[in-house]
Parts: sequence; C-alpha cells; structure tokens
Amino acid sequence: MSRRAEALQAFDRLLTIMEELREKCPWDRVQTFESLRHLTIEETYELADALVEGDMMEVKKELGDLFLHLVFYSKLGEEMGTFDVVDVLHGISDKLVHRHPHVYGTVDAVTEEQVKANWEVIKLKEGKKSVLEGVPKSLPALIKASRMQDKVRGVGFDWPNKTAVYAKIQEEMAELKEAEATGELQRVEDEFGDVLFSWVNYGRHLGIDPEMALARTNAKFMRRFVAMEEMAKEFGLNTAELTANQWEELWVNVKLTQG
Repeated sequence: MSRRAEALQAFDRLLTIMEELREKCPWDRVQTFESLRHLTIEETYELADALVEGDMMEVKKELGDLFLHLVFYSKLGEEMGTFDVVDVLHGISDKLVHRHPHVYGTVDAVTEEQVKANWEVIKLKEGKKSVLEGVPKSLPALIKASRMQDKVRGVGFDWPNKTAVYAKIQEEMAELKEAEATGELQRVEDEFGDVLFSWVNYGRHLGIDPEMALARTNAKFMRRFVAMEEMAKEFGLNTAELTANQWEELWVNVKLTQG
C-alpha cells in the first residue's frame, strides 16, 4: 500500500472515531464550538512549544491533537447543517489553487516576494477592503506586528533595507528617552511600543521570526534560571536572600556549564 493510500485510510479512521466519540462518549457529546475554542488555543501553543524545542516526536503528537480539533469542528458543522469536512477540504483546496496562479495558471512569480505580492492583490480582488483585513484581532501583539508588516510589505510599503530600519530604531529610542524625561506614562508607553514595533521590523529584514527568537530566548532564560536555583540549593543558599553579586556569580557559572 502506498503512503498516499495509507494517509487516506488513516484520515478515514479518524473521521470514524470522531463519529463514534460524538455518539458514545459523554464528554465528546456535549462539546460545542465555544467549549473547544480555548482548548484549541492551548493545543496550538503546545505545538509552538514543541517547535521551539525542536522535539519532532512532540511536534508529531501535537499535530495529531490539532487534527482532532479540526475534525471535531467539521463534525459540529455537519451536525448543524452548515458545512462538513468535505466542504472544509474543498474550500481550502479551491483557495490554494486560486491564490497560486503561478502554479495553476499563467502568472509569473519566481521569487517569494513576488508570490506574496500576488497574494495581496488577489485578496483585494476577492473583496477585502484592506491588506490588513485578514490579520486576527486576538493575535499576540508581537506576532500581530510581524504579520502586519509582512502583509504591507507585499504591496510595497516597507523600508528599503535593514540599515534604514536600524536608523528608525535609533530615532524611536531617542523619542522614548524624551518621553521618559517628561514622566508622562502614556507617552512613554506609546514610544516604547514604537521601539518594539521597529525592532520587529528589523528582525524581519534580518530574516528572523521575532516570535520564534523571543520564544527561544524565553526558554533559554527559564533553563538557566532553574539551573541557578538548583545550584544555589547545592551551595546551601536561600535564593530569597541572595545579593546581586551572588546572583551574578550563579548566572556566570550556569552560562559556563550550559553554554
């Protein structure tokens, strides 16, 4: 049996299990779009954690959890008579074909930037009033900044190079310092936001996903701090009573051992 045939068989098995659970399991039977929403968000973040850690076995597991949620939502839609999994799959397939005229049509697009520019033009032709219309309101701020910048870049609104972006960062930093001197908290917050937005732009020009970069730094900091706590215990030290110099010494030791 080919892997394509196995894939179809595996997907059919999941659909069958979903039908059985919806009929026979007390928990699955009472779930709704609303009750599943926060669970789906949680599963998405668990997948994101696995991707940051580079744990492919965990990625495989979390992808399975998300597959379940997608099938679950499709089953709920079928029961409501609004859509089913066939509609969902044909819908995304039709959209992919329509938005890839360079593959399924006669449009030329050799580079990634040309593809993105074509996408934004196509979306506007589909009835969107703004290239930013598809950016979810509830996205975390860092991801949202990156997505908005990426989208407007598709229609030509962008700095010419990373040097220009870095100059903008320096300008924003100066404005932040001026705001800080006034003591006006709202103004300081506004300028601080501008600085963060500019750094996200700089990261994008470097080819770096700012969310991924910060996630990795967060994970690294957590590993190091936990190691510092463990080291302090080994030395018989109470972390609540450590001096700044002792914390610094622990930090240097952990960096030497962990890299």
